[in-house]
Amino acid sequence: MGDPEIEVRRSKRRRRTVSAYRDGDKVVVLIPASLSRAQEAEWVETMVARLDRQQKRRRPSDEQLARRAADLSERYLGGLAVPDSVRWVENQTTRWGSCTPGDRSIRLSSRLQGMPSWVVDYVLIHELTHLIEHGHNEKFWAWVAHYPKSERARGYLLGYSAASEMEPPSSELDE
Repeated sequence: MGDPEIEVRRSKRRRRTVSAYRDGDKVVVLIPASLSRAQEAEWVETMVARLDRQQKRRRPSDEQLARRAADLSERYLGGLAVPDSVRWVENQTTRWGSCTPGDRSIRLSSRLQGMPSWVVDYVLIHELTHLIEHGHNEKFWAWVAHYPKSERARGYLLGYSAASEMEPPSSELDE
């Protein structure tokens, strides 16, 4: 992907803190105006590295996802759910994840990337549980409930879905 475009913004009001964020493909670094060019270069390098580490944690690879699924299965499902493959997919726009028990494959929507890890864990638990119970019956939900943040994560995903489908308020309501 290459190095991101860097935009440094100096502020006379900023005294000690340095912060950074991504804006599309660009990294914006906010620094005090009093820093030297050498200090600026040091901070830019530090903050870009920090953002990269954060992104790797929030956007795990397929291999990391598979390891996470194995850990979650062991911890909450007694190790009974053993998938043959776990991977991210781009083509799931109406589901958060899917499982094919026949070939023991789990796919998570790439829309989950960047969401809190406990939400991704919930979707993994949900799909792993399909390797134990195929339908959404009482037994299925009892297994899912072993994950302590299951209700919280379901609420998060419901709220996210509702917010993403909301239309902006009409001008009539703004008056």
